[in-house]
Amino acid sequence: MFGLILGSIGAVAAQDDDKPTIVVGSKNFTEQILMSELVAVTLEDAGYDVERQFGLGGTAVIHQAIWEGEIDIFVEYTGTALVAVLGMDVPSGDSGEGDAATAVASVADETYRIVKDEYAEQWNIAWMDHFGFNNTYAMTVTADTADELDLQTASDLEPHAGDMTLGTDQEFPVRDDGLPGFEEAYGFGFGDVQAGDPGLMYAAVDNGDVDVITAYTTDGRIPALDLVVLEDDKGFFPPYYPAPVVRQELLDEDPEIADVLNRLGGAITEDQMAEMNYQVDEEGRSTEDVAREFLEEQGIIGAGD
Repeated sequence: MFGLILGSIGAVAAQDDDKPTIVVGSKNFTEQILMSELVAVTLEDAGYDVERQFGLGGTAVIHQAIWEGEIDIFVEYTGTALVAVLGMDVPSGDSGEGDAATAVASVADETYRIVKDEYAEQWNIAWMDHFGFNNTYAMTVTADTADELDLQTASDLEPHAGDMTLGTDQEFPVRDDGLPGFEEAYGFGFGDVQAGDPGLMYAAVDNGDVDVITAYTTDGRIPALDLVVLEDDKGFFPPYYPAPVVRQELLDEDPEIADVLNRLGGAITEDQMAEMNYQVDEEGRSTEDVAREFLEEQGIIGAGD
């Protein structure tokens, strides 16, 4: 089993007494904390006082936190919101027109539209523009395992999965867009499942403690450890585009917050997110330093004093 990474809670001085103090939360893994730092630093640059409550837990915990008003903002993934929170099916994207890439884009756009509408209607929570990259689950093995078993797609795991141990995060074994849905879509399961800290599953597969992991495709440890991402050849996993979700009451109080957050819309590529994750996980840099450096380089915030 894996351990638990806890995010740190930062504190900043008030910057503008006329603006509300904003509580930004995050789930408990590196990319989530990084994205919440991007949000927090961008808000601070715009004159807001931000309270950080990072590493709160998984999807259910943080959704409850924003619903109960304990936090004002966090970053959610569209696919997680659609399947794990709303319990809805992924739209098909079968329009009969265009190529496969067009169909994928259509699914992503429709997923975003659905979650935006449903969150507003059910919980009075607003979705901002998404960041521009997709971070999906992917069955991932070491290069040696891929070579030895001739693995290229998730379907290639079928004759071997019964003898394999799957390493994953705490949520995957129970989510509809996780193990139950995967087993139904692909028609096989794994011999053993070890769920725990998502940050430690990469070392676990690299060390041979598990045989396959449900990696996040923007994790910089995939190339660093020479891991092989297996193609989701049945197209099971939905699109996971991250975006800030905000209590509508806060936006009603100060509509400018939406404009500030939307500076991040479409601003991050998959490669850029993977590089930021790598700098934190492998180079030991702080999430705030990495986030601030990226925002300054992209001209999203001012370059300091």
